[in-house]
Amino acid sequence: MEQKTIARIMIAAAGSGSGKTTVTCGLLQAFLKRGKKPASFKAGPDYIDPMFHSEVLGIKSRNLDLFFTDESVTKYLLCKNAGTADLAVLEGVMGYYDGLAGKSTDCSSYDLARKTQTPVILVVDCKGMSVSIVALIKGFMELRRDHSIRGVILNRISPMLYEDSKSLIEEELSLEVLGYLPVMTDCRLESRHLGLVTAKEVGNLQEIITRVADQMEASVDLGRILAIAKEAPPINFDIPEGIKNIREHASDPHNPSDTNFTLQSVKIAVAMDKAFCFYYQDNLELLEELGAEIVPFSPLENETLPSDIRGLILGGGYPELYLERLSGNKTMLQSIKNAIDNGIPCLAECGGFMYLHQWVKDRDGTQYNMVGVIEGESFPTQRLTRFGYITLTALEDNVFCKKGAELKGHEFHYWDSTNTGCGFHAQKPLRKANWDCIITRGNLWAGYPHIHFYSNIEAAAEFFEKVRGTEKQ
Repeated sequence: MEQKTIARIMIAAAGSGSGKTTVTCGLLQAFLKRGKKPASFKAGPDYIDPMFHSEVLGIKSRNLDLFFTDESVTKYLLCKNAGTADLAVLEGVMGYYDGLAGKSTDCSSYDLARKTQTPVILVVDCKGMSVSIVALIKGFMELRRDHSIRGVILNRISPMLYEDSKSLIEEELSLEVLGYLPVMTDCRLESRHLGLVTAKEVGNLQEIITRVADQMEASVDLGRILAIAKEAPPINFDIPEGIKNIREHASDPHNPSDTNFTLQSVKIAVAMDKAFCFYYQDNLELLEELGAEIVPFSPLENETLPSDIRGLILGGGYPELYLERLSGNKTMLQSIKNAIDNGIPCLAECGGFMYLHQWVKDRDGTQYNMVGVIEGESFPTQRLTRFGYITLTALEDNVFCKKGAELKGHEFHYWDSTNTGCGFHAQKPLRKANWDCIITRGNLWAGYPHIHFYSNIEAAAEFFEKVRGTEKQ
């Protein structure tokens, strides 16, 4: 058992759209301006909010998800990724108590705050409310005794109403009101079907965040927030057995394969551009800890795959926005097809899975040629398809694991396929919904689900061993 002291705070809210991301990014920027060294985290499986955190900090933000990883591994990732930061800021997901299947608090922001003993600041969207603000906050405080809520920030409230609202809340609830943000219409972050547009698409993002931070400096008690964060108790955690095994194996001077490995680079090409940008940083860093060198490339901009690669990862993102450019980059399509046909281990998730099809159809019905290693077509739907958390059980041996092994993942997409695969069985938690999915053909693992490597560290190690054993392409 190890222990780490981390000043930390969670920014939570009554529901999505309340301003959590704006407040979190503003706080991060404000603390940076004060000379602090913050680290940031996002509760849940979301890819987009961490991109906004990363744009502010200049370093990668991380996800903490109690469905993907148990309490012990989640604490380990929090402590590992907080590093030497002065402050860890955790952004919640959805409404504070919203958890598995919409009928449990398991895996909610509340669950994460409780298990990591993180103090919570509740962001309350006050638009169209006055005294009712008190009732809303009181409900959140009374639903669970161990709510962890230490203060509130009132969002979208008139400065003229703020003092009265602050007095009402503090008198009725004995809860600190830590400040407010007025309505800032020109600082709104726009939305798309998967949430916010990505950080790279907001051309004036730094200007927006700077304005929010300046406002928070004037109207939010940043010093008190930092003091609350410092009151968080030390975290006790264990290093996961899978990580211990990796480190012991890598440091064994008598292991000939390790000796050979140190003499040569094991490169994994990872698609990273505007079309393919959904990755868990912990996944990539686990591959690096295993011994991989991550080599970014762009299916939009580059003509071919990087040289001397031994593995390929095509993540999710928004390929549907760039179908004409992706289809028009014929040399890249052929380069990827050749690599996979020649046996290079390939992981393709969601958008990457779409890209590997023979065709992808856009919402106007136009069909675009793609890589072509997966027979069939990816096509748009009118609503979310097979969305949410899933436990994946292997129905056959594959590049990640043996038959019967489990991985944790999630799906969230408005496109479907005529060929979704049948290498794994997916089961939604606390629901009857289940289905088969994922193409597990030889060196290929391709499907709509996104997976988290820390849900099965041994499977990630198995994938890397397949990569390591591949002849250079």
